[in-house]
Amino acid sequence: MAVYTDITDDELAELLAGYDLGAPLAFKGIAEGVSNSNFLLETEAGRYILTVYEARTNPDDLPYFLELMRWLATHGYPSAEPMADREGRLIRQVRGKPCAIAGFLNGLSVRRPTAAHCREAGGGLAALHRAGEGFPMTRANDLGQAAWAGMFAGLEAAAEGLKPGLAQTVRADLDMLAGRWPRGLPSGVCHADFFPDNVFFTGGRFSGAIDFYFACNEAFAYDVAVALNAWCFEPDGSFNITAARQFLAGYEAVRPLEGAERAALPVLAHGAAMRFFLTRLHDWGATPAGALVRPKDPLEYERKLAVHRSSPDLVLFGAPA
Repeated sequence: MAVYTDITDDELAELLAGYDLGAPLAFKGIAEGVSNSNFLLETEAGRYILTVYEARTNPDDLPYFLELMRWLATHGYPSAEPMADREGRLIRQVRGKPCAIAGFLNGLSVRRPTAAHCREAGGGLAALHRAGEGFPMTRANDLGQAAWAGMFAGLEAAAEGLKPGLAQTVRADLDMLAGRWPRGLPSGVCHADFFPDNVFFTGGRFSGAIDFYFACNEAFAYDVAVALNAWCFEPDGSFNITAARQFLAGYEAVRPLEGAERAALPVLAHGAAMRFFLTRLHDWGATPAGALVRPKDPLEYERKLAVHRSSPDLVLFGAPA
């Protein structure tokens, strides 16, 4: 979450006039994340999150994101349900940008997940994959493997600026991933950004997930690989095999992986690290001046790429036999 767009009291009042949420009582920006502007909103009816969708979010994708959130919330999955206005619309406008209001989801994210948190999170991701079954809309992963070479073409100089020789190394990674990328794995609705700051716990148990604005139809094992990178690396850059085993055990308690999915985890994890390296590299030099946002360090994912490059089967040590 982040804040790029400021909203005045009058603009907020005009927006809320279209809802049955009562008058505003408190309103403040949330300075986390990188993509959209987010605000904690408290009204006479309760607590909500107001999201203003910025340039990275394609307005044409919003019906998918918001209908998915509504589907999950009404099919037993703990996620924030978007609020419809008096005319039944989930999407409104403020400052000439699309926006939406969603219910507030209770729980806390953890900055340093334990192995127990990883097991809970794995079960939460698998439950999401199960809950998405039957969702009638589809959206391709526009940040998937097919897009990476084109993304990097405009970022090679930025990579060299981070570390001399990095552009050549990344190009070799991209060639390898293009040649080895798995096809035909089980797929469906995926979160595609299942990071610790998007997952909530209550009393140490998984209690919900937020931020579905990269959600798409993708291989389930790719979603698992994104999460392994996000949850199972230590601050010193080492891969925590115990955490990975727990994450996968939690996942497989709800949705067992097929053999082909397990075998694909090394290349999928390498590719998932590439995806987040590229978007972080882009954001590192593109954050507008004055925005209430903390861009995330691309070198964190450059180090993860190096681990996958040097020890390609590492994630399999966490997978059940």
